[in-house]
Amino acid sequence: MIRTLASLLLIAAGICWAQTQQPSVEAHLGRGTQLMQDRLFEAAATEFEQALTANPTDPRAHFQFAACLLALGRNDEARSQFEQVRKLAGESRYVTYYLGRLDLLSNDYASAIKRLGSVADDPPAPDTAFYLGVANISSGDVPTGIKWLERAAKLLPRDYRVHYRLARAYTSAGRDQDADREFTLYTQFRDAHKTTEKDARDCTAALQTGPPAAAREVCHRVFDPNDPEKLTLLGQLFGDAGAFEDALDPLKRAVQLDPKSFEAWHNLGLTYFRLQRYAEARARLETAVNLRPEFYGSVVLLGATLYMLGDDAAALPVLEHAHRLNPADAQTADVLGKLRAGRQKK
Repeated sequence: MIRTLASLLLIAAGICWAQTQQPSVEAHLGRGTQLMQDRLFEAAATEFEQALTANPTDPRAHFQFAACLLALGRNDEARSQFEQVRKLAGESRYVTYYLGRLDLLSNDYASAIKRLGSVADDPPAPDTAFYLGVANISSGDVPTGIKWLERAAKLLPRDYRVHYRLARAYTSAGRDQDADREFTLYTQFRDAHKTTEKDARDCTAALQTGPPAAAREVCHRVFDPNDPEKLTLLGQLFGDAGAFEDALDPLKRAVQLDPKSFEAWHNLGLTYFRLQRYAEARARLETAVNLRPEFYGSVVLLGATLYMLGDDAAALPVLEHAHRLNPADAQTADVLGKLRAGRQKK
């Protein structure tokens, strides 16, 4: 069996979505998840609606559609979808978290506090404490709100929203010195966010037009050894420009700082794959798939990696899962057919 890198790189791209056959529910969910990852929420919503048309009782489709509707600001529709998840699959701390956020947006602070408070000890998302703090302050309970916002500041130290809300809360409580400190942090991290966006644009331009040494100097402005999000961004910028060796160090540090970052693990695995270092790619991609098993790009990339390593037994179920997520990808179907044929001969 000939294993060509060019063929598998096409598989790894994970974006060949020709409509040659009717996609399955898994395919729509996979596409929708990937579009959400790219913040293309309108297109993602269409995919989730089509998944629900194919299977109206699939709680995964209702949940993903609901999260997408919330991102689009279609809050009443989002609530309806989350309530449908509860009917189909029972109680879930993730649904409770989102319903709490919707309560907060509709100014139902008592319900928001009850819901978010019930999941705060085992938060489904790192910003649970932030929203709980805002709900308490909005209801008039400033001391409790401050307690939760202080916890949020420890969990999300670079989130300027947290520092802004905490500064206002301290002002309300007459703690002017603490408020000044938080306003300073708010300004610092808000400006850093804006600066990072500009630095990322400059890095991309330099990698496209300038000599490598000069481009690295420009891109180093994005580097922050203690910020996993910036490190992941820097790795992505290098990877998109084909500077794969340069991408490795920031991505390796990113997964050390934030072991639960799907984006960092996925991009690190992709970078090793592009460098044809398949054994190293495998472990990273396995972690990414464990963190997000319905993300087609990671699943198909792991299958391609296992295939390149000659581990057909492990590659087969992974590529079968990838095929269910996106049955229209001819490259995946071709490799999968070869693996199945080889298995039958044994």
